[in-house]
Amino acid sequence: MHVFNYMSTAIQVKNLSKAYQLGQIGTGTISRDLERWVARIRGKEDPYLKIGETNDRSTKGTSDIVWSLKDINFNIEQGDAVGIIGRNGAGKSTLLKLLSRVTAPTTGNIKVKGRIASLLEVGTGFHPELSGRENIFLNGAILGMRKREIAAKFDEIVDFAGVERYVDTPVKRYSSGMYVRLAFAVAAHLESEILIVDEVLAVGDAEFQKKCLGKMGEVSAGEGRTVLFVSHNMASVKQLCKNGIVLDKGSIGLIGPVENAISFYKEQGIVKENKTLLQLIKVKHAALTINHICINQSEDATIELNTNDHNLAIEIDGFATDIFQLNIEIKIFTLEGVLVSFYSPAHLYAEILTIEKGKFSFKENIQLPANFVNGEYTMNIELDYPNIERYLTIDGISLIKHGQLTATGKPISYNEYGFFLINRNGK
Repeated sequence: MHVFNYMSTAIQVKNLSKAYQLGQIGTGTISRDLERWVARIRGKEDPYLKIGETNDRSTKGTSDIVWSLKDINFNIEQGDAVGIIGRNGAGKSTLLKLLSRVTAPTTGNIKVKGRIASLLEVGTGFHPELSGRENIFLNGAILGMRKREIAAKFDEIVDFAGVERYVDTPVKRYSSGMYVRLAFAVAAHLESEILIVDEVLAVGDAEFQKKCLGKMGEVSAGEGRTVLFVSHNMASVKQLCKNGIVLDKGSIGLIGPVENAISFYKEQGIVKENKTLLQLIKVKHAALTINHICINQSEDATIELNTNDHNLAIEIDGFATDIFQLNIEIKIFTLEGVLVSFYSPAHLYAEILTIEKGKFSFKENIQLPANFVNGEYTMNIELDYPNIERYLTIDGISLIKHGQLTATGKPISYNEYGFFLINRNGK
């Protein structure tokens, strides 16, 4: 990377591309490897990159070279807050890694003005054997700050993260939520001109996410620092960012005002992927084998309800090698990522389900309120031991409620957090 002197431009990206080789490293023969090596030392293009394909994760390609990013060009002005959005595999994380110097581009170049603080994944830049206190000073030193400068910010960082009790404990003993709290606090408070945040904030609780968005808004608008924010939560992107960049299979889909970027992104998602519920599992406990999941007797990841249909009958079958006490949580979001409904027997009825060793099967029947507004939503299902451990997570179920709008304003049973509680069928 090169530092440049344009007064108002914080990041300039020109013809940026990044290629990855699938499978084993190498071309398959010694002669081809030598041909690639000779081309590199002569300063010529790798001949085997010419056959690279776009990174479409849903199709089987003919080449083992894929372009995670291809010919990316954009400028980001100093003090701007930019949302980088796109479907999974679009190249968002690769772009942030290139900007953060975690990896090098295959072709093209990036010019930046100022220091970059990055939060790309849980515990970015932390040494697991060092305490929270030591990692704060280590991160500051990496950014080029003096010890007294870091010390002046130390109390503010610890207070924001809310980990004062554990600040002298090695961070390898932190939970993922504590990791993110401290890592974000360090990145946001230490002196850097550019703040890059990937979607790791989803690990934190709702209160902390709100706190982080407020801090990033303050960093951008109040302090004039540049913020790059990657998230699938469109409400958060719209709240924080003025402009957006939409990536599609490694290429730029759209650059423009954030409202236009979000609309373009949502239009991309109109074509639904034909997936099953089992294919949407993101987290699965090693001692739990899930053999069958269905909602309303269908294994499809898209659920369609008629105007007068409000029931969701969830069935999960599997095999457990240990005894589990667990709870089922169901969350329903708008397409912008706003939580509108929540169901949890542990919170509603103080009930915890016990699963014995061997085959298990359980059913949960819930009923949406009668004036649940028709439209399109996403739904997540989680099996967990409340507030301690996740056993199973199914993300991104598509829920479509057909018909005309049946309600205006807020649906019934809204609580102080702004969403409504779903009741068990019959209660």
